[in-house]
Amino acid sequence: MDAAFLVNTLDSTLRLSTPLILAALAGLYSERAGVFDISLEGKMLMAAFFSAVLASLSGSALVGLLGGILAAVVFSLIHGLASITYRGNQIVSGVALNFVAAGLTVLLGQSWYGQGGRTPALVGPERFGEVTLPFATELRGVPVLGPLYSGILSGQNVLVYVAFALVPITWWVLFRTRFGLRLRAVGENPAAVDTAGISVAWLRYSAVIVCGVLTGIAGTYLALAQGAGFNRDMTAGKGYIALAALIFAKWKPLPVLGACLLFGLLDAVAIRIQGVSLPLVGEVSVQFVQALPYVLTVVLLAGFVGKAIPPKAGGVPYVKER
Repeated sequence: MDAAFLVNTLDSTLRLSTPLILAALAGLYSERAGVFDISLEGKMLMAAFFSAVLASLSGSALVGLLGGILAAVVFSLIHGLASITYRGNQIVSGVALNFVAAGLTVLLGQSWYGQGGRTPALVGPERFGEVTLPFATELRGVPVLGPLYSGILSGQNVLVYVAFALVPITWWVLFRTRFGLRLRAVGENPAAVDTAGISVAWLRYSAVIVCGVLTGIAGTYLALAQGAGFNRDMTAGKGYIALAALIFAKWKPLPVLGACLLFGLLDAVAIRIQGVSLPLVGEVSVQFVQALPYVLTVVLLAGFVGKAIPPKAGGVPYVKER
């Protein structure tokens, strides 16, 4: 394995893990508050579509980002209305939203643009560009430090830096603020929170809205940073992968980062070894590499990491006692 292969693989790992980190953190807020959210995939898809549409119309990636966040928040509020206000089944609501998003984006895309559900290609200010960190050029020739700083850390999209910065911010919010304490409490014992005079519904809606904002950024990243427009079903199961990472990390922010980086690394390796014949192994199946994160999750949780226990009140609608 040469240095160039290693640098390119790690660089791709950061890029590919970014939407997973954002989506997993989104699910972390929602599920810590007791609202299971299977609809991460659908929210990302809606955000990707509307961010591409608005970026194309306005010529601004920032407007596209705001549009993507708004679309995801609206979908989050629909999920909240069904599961919090009307106390519906959270799994059924999430799955239904995924189906709606998959069909609606293709229907609107075909109706508006006639390109099989795709949006027009985005260029220039319609996309988020790469950010060059200070002294990246000067340090490029320095052994070890140069490739790490100039080739991996520098030159990433601005949303990549946002995603990684949100990990310690999420840890601080959940474990060092009053809001985070109440959010975790409402996912474990909503009756106790209600007894203290705090609105369970308000806390859960707050978590659902935060979930919408983060999935909105994740979907926008796919359309305006990693890609150059919206393509049909472009999320490609990333919402479900984020859920797997969330369970693997036991609903904790820092382990979520590690789990998403693992998924991103295996995805990056799968891309690079596609069609490559390895010594003693031969040509490795890409599907096998892509399945490794899921297999690893089951093996580790079953035999090494221990049982992943979700919040006690997760998935259970709260009914106020009279």
